[in-house]
Amino acid sequence: MNTLDSLVIIALVALIHASFQLSVSMLTLLSSHTIGAKRSHARLLGLTSAYTFGVFIMTTLVLSTFAMFAQATLTDATNQLAWIVACGLLFGLGFAVWFFYYRREQGTTLWLPRQMARYLSDRTKATKQTAEAFGLGISSVVAEILFIFAPMLVAALVLVGLEPTWQLAGLAIYTSLSLLPLLIVHGMIGSGHKISRIQRWREENKSFLQFVAGGGLLVLGFYLYVDRVLTPTVMAAAGSL
Repeated sequence: MNTLDSLVIIALVALIHASFQLSVSMLTLLSSHTIGAKRSHARLLGLTSAYTFGVFIMTTLVLSTFAMFAQATLTDATNQLAWIVACGLLFGLGFAVWFFYYRREQGTTLWLPRQMARYLSDRTKATKQTAEAFGLGISSVVAEILFIFAPMLVAALVLVGLEPTWQLAGLAIYTSLSLLPLLIVHGMIGSGHKISRIQRWREENKSFLQFVAGGGLLVLGFYLYVDRVLTPTVMAAAGSL
């Protein structure tokens, strides 16, 4: 896999990550409570900016940790096994997103453990300081780890195969693209768009986003299985004849 192919795959898994909605949901909820409490627009911007920065920092740290762990543990003997696991996770997550990501009810309620959902909701309602909003952003990434684990694992496996300079570029590409919806919503809130309008758009397009995320995971899983598992196996078998 050459450098360009690697960066394209990193961009694709980042866009799949971006299609997940927990961080955006919490940002709109935080904004709604801040506006409902009649706090100033400057306070609203401060809280949403701190929240977005928390998501950015945690996303960068998690992906960097995955890549460092892969760099330290993978060998030629275990590399293919790691790709088999990654592809299996992509397939499983793709079907899970198609069937279970949103609860079957009105709105954009996600399938999360009730205790975790209640904790995040209570934390969001209680957030009044920028430090709390920053911590809330970190918490949102941790809460979404079941969904973003597979894309991040693939990105980490690709990153360790790049030169150090390109590893930094790949990390920047993944982080910036995965945060793209969050940055767009943050910008819309900052420019005065109504939260209700943003939420209405999310409700109207949730099925499309769900289909794209699940389909993207399945297609990427199939491609990577053929490219990183099946093709090397066939070539090795042919070479031994």
